[in-house]
Amino acid sequence: MTPQQRARNLRQNLTDAERALWNLLRDRRLSDHKFRRQVPIGRYIVDFVCYRSKLVIEVDGGQHQGQAQYDDARTSWLESEGFTILRFWNNDVLVNRAGVLEIITSALEQRPSPSP
Repeated sequence: MTPQQRARNLRQNLTDAERALWNLLRDRRLSDHKFRRQVPIGRYIVDFVCYRSKLVIEVDGGQHQGQAQYDDARTSWLESEGFTILRFWNNDVLVNRAGVLEIITSALEQRPSPSP
């Protein structure tokens, strides 16, 4: 399966937390920043990305507890490409959406947008 096919499959099968966050990020709803979901970047697929601000948002479930080494390597590579990565647990997104949005908004404000 190609990364594009895998990303398409992931977009069609969002977790409840991913779906909840997508409803808050889509259509430039957050500070007029365009986010995309389940996007291949290099050999990885990220949950959400705002290319303009080079911000990646990951929503993690329990499966990530056993793959810290993989997640660290992935984060290091994405950071080497100039991305900032925010990670939230599923429960945080579902229970504390306002707090999650506050963190994302703060990160967007700290990331200068490139000039056109």
